[in-house]
Amino acid sequence: MDSISLSSSIELVAGSGFVLNVEQRAALQTSLAILKKNYKFQRIMFWGKILGIKQDYFIAQGRGEDEVQDKKYLYSFNCMDWFLLSSVTDSMIDEVSKAEQSRFIGDPSFMYKHKMSSQRKMSGAEDEAVSKVNEEMRLAVTIHHIEEDVSIAPRGAYIKSPFGLVQINRSFGGLNDMEARKLENFMHFRKPKNVKKSIQEMGQWSPDIDFLDVLSDDIPKGSWSLQFESAGKVCVLRSLLWMGLTFYHVPMTQQHGYVYIGDGMKNLNLVFMV
Repeated sequence: MDSISLSSSIELVAGSGFVLNVEQRAALQTSLAILKKNYKFQRIMFWGKILGIKQDYFIAQGRGEDEVQDKKYLYSFNCMDWFLLSSVTDSMIDEVSKAEQSRFIGDPSFMYKHKMSSQRKMSGAEDEAVSKVNEEMRLAVTIHHIEEDVSIAPRGAYIKSPFGLVQINRSFGGLNDMEARKLENFMHFRKPKNVKKSIQEMGQWSPDIDFLDVLSDDIPKGSWSLQFESAGKVCVLRSLLWMGLTFYHVPMTQQHGYVYIGDGMKNLNLVFMV
């Protein structure tokens, strides 16, 4: 959610139990403005919070000229002092996938052990592999996975320029009430992987705005919960894959955004729930 409208945006997702106290809101609004200036971001977003056993990680997302491609992430424990996370690489993803998955500790230097195979567990053999994964690396990869899987934007909120840049669509006036009730009008806000153009089949496809994957094509079906809250004035989408991700949109307005507040653990039991 955009740092400029942080206080009002937090209220729109309060139904999920996501709140920031007065001190945290004040600290974020001040420090995020400084981050935007120091790192020369086009926009700065409050991305969310990953809960740790000892401390929680507050996450900020800075965006550059291209809203999809130019993203950087920073974390903080006190909403004032921020540390830049490394860009995620394929080798980092591979290393983290080999590490044991458990609750975040809240210590960036904490080192994770490698997973032990079932065969080695049965034999009682010690796992001699040296882990290369600290919690800061795991934090970066986890944020990357959440962004890839469940970041959201309403259809038409962003436009692809003739130069290929994804930017805010200044003429976007919001989805109407009927459109906001359909998953095909919400897009994955990351580099497209498999645009099936469900909207094209309805004769409404436009290459300028329909360049992202639609949520209605997600597998398994039923991985999203769509509801209207605040007396039916706010459309709220919640992910069942990454529980803690909440998206909001006020129909007929430009207000939309998402926030993740959770333990950073993917719901691997989703296929048995839907």
